[in-house]
Amino acid sequence: MNRNKIVLAIVLLVLGILFVVTTCYRTGGKSKGRALPPGTHGVCVTEVIQTSNYTYLQVDENNNKFWIAVVKVEAKNGDSVYYSQAYEMKNFVSKELGRTFTSVFFVQDPANKLPGTEKQVQQPLTPKRAEIKRWSEVSVETPKGGITIADLYKNPGNYNGKTVVIRGVVVRYNGQIMNKNWVHIQDGSEYSEKFDLTVTTMDSLVVGRTATFKGIVALNKDFGAGYSYDVIIEQAKASDIK
Repeated sequence: MNRNKIVLAIVLLVLGILFVVTTCYRTGGKSKGRALPPGTHGVCVTEVIQTSNYTYLQVDENNNKFWIAVVKVEAKNGDSVYYSQAYEMKNFVSKELGRTFTSVFFVQDPANKLPGTEKQVQQPLTPKRAEIKRWSEVSVETPKGGITIADLYKNPGNYNGKTVVIRGVVVRYNGQIMNKNWVHIQDGSEYSEKFDLTVTTMDSLVVGRTATFKGIVALNKDFGAGYSYDVIIEQAKASDIK
């Protein structure tokens, strides 16, 4: 009887592996036999690790396994992920996991459908629809002569039209929308439950990095098409990126 149970367990394990492999073949791993657009990656998820802010995915692309990270999302083995914008970070330390990744690609534009196909579903990464959660364990030292996010939200009128210096962790990055890059930062401070600040810049950033921004404060800014902000920093230059 025990032997039969062992055999059954082995059979189920093999079937599970075959399911993931064949799913990968049909979807991300082989892109359903379709040629991907230039610069687009199609991968298949083989392992999922969830944290407070990120979802880490071990993926397979043409029999090459590596790790990617996306803003937290539901995912499971066998899922397909398509992307074209990613930044590699080597020897990346996840404090929450207590683990160092030899290499991990932080993906900026994950999608679960091949670009150009019907019913494409993509993460809500555009500024007007971003749902930003508070990151845990964020503690940023205020730069000399600078302010905090709490300072800005507490007295926004004092800074309207003025150039300020502020430092924060990049929690979301959207490149080249309306000819500029949109960055969401947090520094661990808050005022009246406001803890996230949008910054526009021409500089390229990576989610998870800490940077100092020097830019102009604008209030009640409406860019049209739903892109409106009570407080925003514009024309910022990023420096001291770590």
